[in-house]
Amino acid sequence: MKLEEPILRPAEPNDAVAVAGVHVRSWQVAYRGLLPDGYLDGLRPEERAQRYTFDRVDAQQPETLVALLHGEIRGFATLRPVPDPDVASVGELCGLYVDPSWWGKGIGTSLLAAVRARLVERGFSVAILWVLIGNTRARKIYSMDGWVCDGSSRVEEVWGVMANEVRYRRILRAP
Repeated sequence: MKLEEPILRPAEPNDAVAVAGVHVRSWQVAYRGLLPDGYLDGLRPEERAQRYTFDRVDAQQPETLVALLHGEIRGFATLRPVPDPDVASVGELCGLYVDPSWWGKGIGTSLLAAVRARLVERGFSVAILWVLIGNTRARKIYSMDGWVCDGSSRVEEVWGVMANEVRYRRILRAP
């Protein structure tokens, strides 16, 4: 049930700890049973926060949007150009995470809409994302938003753990 619209804005350097808290809590709930429990239990927001670079202005670097409700960061999404110069018209949703206690309240939907709009503003006509195999909740949300699994898969190291992922694609506007 969607309660109220979150305030969406670009992430700022001072947001790193709050974003990391959402990131860690999301992984610990969403990926339980998909990634090793010991790995998930060992995640620490303060360690993850050190890896964020929210002060970059380079268009080739990731850009993070945060969603605030009641003055607190409840979710975030990160986008970037696909890091392959042969596909200049393709943007990527690198991550979309909502604090588990705020799941089902429309925050993810608001972030998805904002990411699509931002990718179009940046000149992309197609977007991709990679989602962990077995993450049925995320796959359902992406499908409801018009993303389609295109059959590509990979095994990649993500934040220090190997992840089996499938790729989704979405047309943002006519090429």
